[in-house]
This record gives sequence, C-alpha cells and structure tokens, in this order.
Amino acid sequence: MMNPPTQATLSIIIPTLNEAGQIAATLAPLQPMRGRGGEVIVADGGSEDATVAIATPLCDRVISAPRGRARQMNAGAATARGAVLWFLHADTLAPSDADLTVLDSVTKGALWGRFAARLSGSHPALRIIERMMNLRSCLTAIATGDQGLFVRRDAFARVGGYRDLPLMEDIELSRALKRLGHPACLRQTVVTSSRRWEQHGIWRTVLLMWRLRLRWFLGADAESLARRYR
Repeated sequence: MMNPPTQATLSIIIPTLNEAGQIAATLAPLQPMRGRGGEVIVADGGSEDATVAIATPLCDRVISAPRGRARQMNAGAATARGAVLWFLHADTLAPSDADLTVLDSVTKGALWGRFAARLSGSHPALRIIERMMNLRSCLTAIATGDQGLFVRRDAFARVGGYRDLPLMEDIELSRALKRLGHPACLRQTVVTSSRRWEQHGIWRTVLLMWRLRLRWFLGADAESLARRYR
C-alpha cells in the first residue's frame, strides 16, 4: 500500500519531434502551473525545426533524448523532480488549472489517472469518437496518451516506466498500472489534435486503430504495427 505524498509537486513531461508549429500553444497554458511550483520538461527526440528554440523560454528545461515517445518520456521522468508525473502530448492543450485537478486527485488517493479527451475538430463524428474513447478507458482501465496520463512517481517506478516500444507504450503502461489500482477518470477535458483523423479519414482511422490494438493484444510485433500506423 502506497500512501499519498504530502505536499506533492508536479512534473509535466512533453515529448516532442518537429513540433515548431504547435509547441508554443501547448506550453502557453502551462505557465500558471510553473508559477504554482510545477515544472515543465520538454523531452526532444532530435527535432530538425525550431521546436527547441521555441520551447526553451517556455519550460523549465529541454532535454535531448533518444527518438521514440516511450524513450523520451522515460528520459523526462528520469530528470523530473516532482512526486507526480504528468505526460502530455505536444499536440494536446490542457486547461490552465489542470495541475490543481491532478494534485487534488492524487491527494485523495489516486495512484494514476487520465483526463477526458476532446478532439479539436468540429465534425460531429469526432464527438462520438471522443465519448467512446473516454467511456472505454474508464470501463477497461486503459488510458491513451491523448488523455493526458498522470501517475505518482513511486507507482511509475514500481512498474518500470514505459516499455521501450514504438507504439502501444501507453496501453502497456496502463495495463501495468491497473494492477496497482483503477485510474482516476477525470471529467475535466484536454483538447487533443484531430489532425490524424481528418487527414486520413475519420472512420478509416478509427478502424485502423482498433485493428492495431486487436493485433497487439493477440501478440503482434510492435514494430510492424508502428509501420502500419505511420
């Protein structure tokens, strides 16, 4: 049994790769959180654009990490000082008071959890997809990176962090964490980019993701799935 940390501090970890067009918007609502004692770490995987230059004045530090979302997030966690780790995708926008929600949840006993996701586009089908995504994650205790997964540092260390996978790293972390306890399914929303759905077709993308997830649970190789996803 792990007791909730007293006076928990929060580290927000953002993996980036060529996100110059988005990173400033992602970091802007995190500035009040820095003022409340949270730290923001950008874990860059070798961006070839202006990502690092844009991010540097808007975060506490930028670190270089081996390319790969799991590797970058693990590298960020290794340098973090907070008792609570919050992993936020570079194309996900959080409310400026979301840190208070995370810390309140942890103080009340949550080991880990996620926000409700809202997709950025306006197509009616996206409203159905986001509702299904949020309901599914509560029922199955499996969260995705688009939902802003947070976890106590001691629980993250206990499960060994993210597995070094090119895809499904968030699914595997959730599977490990749910052995320790059910996630806190927060109602507060984060807005994640719907660009993949819109570029490749909304229902085509949904079917692809379900096929990939099914193949993963049936034992498919993560690298082959990642190639299909890309």
